[in-house]
Amino acid sequence: MEHAVHVAGPHGEHAAVEHAVHAAGPHAEHPHAAGPHVHHGPHPEHAAAAWPAGVAYPPVEPDRFTRLVLRLHARAPRWAVPLAALGCVGLGMAYALLSDPTHSDPDARPTCLLKLTTGLDCPGCGGTRALWYVLHADLPAAARHHFLFVFSLPFLAWLFVSWAGNRAFGWRLPELRISPKVIGGFLALWLAFSVARNLPWAPFTSLYV
Repeated sequence: MEHAVHVAGPHGEHAAVEHAVHAAGPHAEHPHAAGPHVHHGPHPEHAAAAWPAGVAYPPVEPDRFTRLVLRLHARAPRWAVPLAALGCVGLGMAYALLSDPTHSDPDARPTCLLKLTTGLDCPGCGGTRALWYVLHADLPAAARHHFLFVFSLPFLAWLFVSWAGNRAFGWRLPELRISPKVIGGFLALWLAFSVARNLPWAPFTSLYV
């Protein structure tokens, strides 16, 4: 009993082990020396995440259309993409000028599907007419049909000019940095504007287009 009390304490467990080894005799094996070291391998999580040696996925061959697009992109001059984007913008302007949406019927084709089926103004309703008035330098009338479109035009124009100038000619124009918070605020304002222009009470009825 006295010996048991003697080996207890901070190192009691280690002392008890040593005592058991010495009591067993000179040929007893130490508990911590039980044979050679056994390697248990990596942790199961690491083993599952390990990539099998010598195994690789074959590269995916692009189809004919993708190869054609890649060849055209590699051979095209630097100004080709900005010119194509400018051509799309020009086609939109030409359509607005030729169709004259300010004198067309509300159900004339092509028309807004939401406006035709529900009578409600969609978030983009009035944009074509606003563009027509902008091209005719009538900003008040353009803002009357879609204020947010007119408000965003200078920013969109500068973003295009800075991108196209850098892409086509290597110009280092000042970039317009718009934070995600500003974009989120603009989208929230656009949503509120889209709802307000459909409310059937004054002064919201003046926003009908």
